[in-house]
Amino acid sequence: MRARSLPDGLGEPFSVAQARAAGVNRSRLRAADLTRPFHGVRSTAVPDGDLAQMVAAYACAMSPHVFFSHVTAAELWGMPLPSSAGGPLHVSVRAPHRAPAGAGVVGHAVHPSMVGVVRHPLFGVPVTSPATTWAMLGGALGNVRDLVATADAAVREPMHPADPPALTTRTQLARAVAAGRRVGAARLREALPRVSVRSRSRPETWLRLIVVDAGFPPPAVNHDVVARGMWLAQVDLAYPARRVALEYEGEHHLTDPAQWAADLARYDRLVEAGWRVLRVTKGDVFGDPRDLLARLGRALA
Repeated sequence: MRARSLPDGLGEPFSVAQARAAGVNRSRLRAADLTRPFHGVRSTAVPDGDLAQMVAAYACAMSPHVFFSHVTAAELWGMPLPSSAGGPLHVSVRAPHRAPAGAGVVGHAVHPSMVGVVRHPLFGVPVTSPATTWAMLGGALGNVRDLVATADAAVREPMHPADPPALTTRTQLARAVAAGRRVGAARLREALPRVSVRSRSRPETWLRLIVVDAGFPPPAVNHDVVARGMWLAQVDLAYPARRVALEYEGEHHLTDPAQWAADLARYDRLVEAGWRVLRVTKGDVFGDPRDLLARLGRALA
């Protein structure tokens, strides 16, 4: 038996209805050792804001016509969002059902023709399809670069044997945008032609767009450098004709000794092959890019 006589058959978390059906009385469900993450839900765990934990808690008591959507769906699909995009769970229904309400959730009622719903292969919960999810982000993300970054993640094609398949395609994204009157439709339409199937991260997408917006030609994305028939490296962005590469240095590149050593060896190979590597930091991308753009201009001159 579990702590304080909870039946072993109850899940973690569990719904009040499940507990009552298993013979748990109301006073036990009001006990101080149980948390209440959502209405009609109990848990023996202390909530820590973990998305998977919160989704599991809400899902165990939600109505069958409710599904996760908007930024919550984007997080479940692994689409990169700015840190400010988190918050309550976003859940939706197809109209004319009434939008869900309650503490810790934001409810939406959406037109049936504007939404596709699937069961998430990892979390096992109903969630908007990747294409629908991206179209819903038009109202949540005010920066077009972030809309491009989330779309890049959704359409990313495998480049290595261990890479997962793309979640969706650019054609499906366009269809989702055209399905009805979307909030932020102008931003979505502006983002669509800028989407790449080869970008591997939000900073890479931002870096590419910053460079192009500054007037430089579009760089090759995740370009494989081959010299004398030998593969040397895959660089984030490249101008192969000029042998200039841009490499984004995430924090893990500096804190992981093995990654740092691999980076140095890779840079040495590129330099020996006649390439110039511009190393780019978070400040260059999400702060002031003027120094980066000046360096790039000199490298390409």
